[in-house]
Amino acid sequence: MHESIDLFLRHLRVEKQSSEHTVKGYSEDFDSLLEFLEDACTTLPARSAAHPRDLTVAVLREYLAYLHACGYAKTTVARRLACLRSYFRFLQRRGEVASNPAKVLRTPRTGRKLPHFLSVEQAAILLETPDPDTKDGKRDRAMLETLYSAGLRVAELAGLNVDDWDRDADVLRVRGKGKKERVSPIGAHASRALEAWLAVRRPAEKATAEDRAAMFLNRFGNRLTTRSVARMLDKHILTAGLDGKTSPHTLRHSFATHLLDGGADLRSVQELLGHANLTTTQIYTHVSTTRLKETYDAAHPHASPRGA
Repeated sequence: MHESIDLFLRHLRVEKQSSEHTVKGYSEDFDSLLEFLEDACTTLPARSAAHPRDLTVAVLREYLAYLHACGYAKTTVARRLACLRSYFRFLQRRGEVASNPAKVLRTPRTGRKLPHFLSVEQAAILLETPDPDTKDGKRDRAMLETLYSAGLRVAELAGLNVDDWDRDADVLRVRGKGKKERVSPIGAHASRALEAWLAVRRPAEKATAEDRAAMFLNRFGNRLTTRSVARMLDKHILTAGLDGKTSPHTLRHSFATHLLDGGADLRSVQELLGHANLTTTQIYTHVSTTRLKETYDAAHPHASPRGA
């Protein structure tokens, strides 16, 4: 069992080139399963599984019931079931199991939270927070403008290199999840902010080749980490007076919402965000529809029974 799990995690890391965040999440899901098998499973006589073939539909049903009884959120249960489905698909391809027992189990309905986003006015306030007269301010403004202009994930921003920006076309080459590349256009505001930052950008003398290539550097002249980007954004969110729900991902949500509000079609937004499935992008249509309904209810005299 342990050996097959290690092989699966290696498959994710090496062959599928999944992010370390994804691999770590799956590893934690397996820890939960193994703990259940050792301590709580009653379906297996030995209360442990020597081989994945021992994980029958009945065992997995008991595992899901155990997760619910422990008070895990539906989203966590759904993710752990998705992990098991992927694991058994991998084992099927290797000929180690004949069927996928997780496939027949129903995923709990989790609902989908609408993403938090900024209004156009709030986004403008945040983008203008960094001081453009200082080196750090030039860098921070360039980072914020790029996040908002291209709808990047924080990891994608941290992974940008100077050579990824085509100045003539004003597009970025972005390396997304699973090492997939896409082209993201940027606007004039982001372009000017990048020019201002690159004019003062100085890599450390002993920087590695990877750090020397990086678009965004820390105060020591080395590539910024995703955590450093998040800390920078948290600082400016506080300065701008935005609410606590605002996170580094909020600018990406705002990017997608503002595009749809402005008339962009869903397929184009999907491509710009780098989403593999259109269903992932469709949540932003609900955001736009919700805003439209709120505006209608507030403005139309016959929209709702006021005072009723």
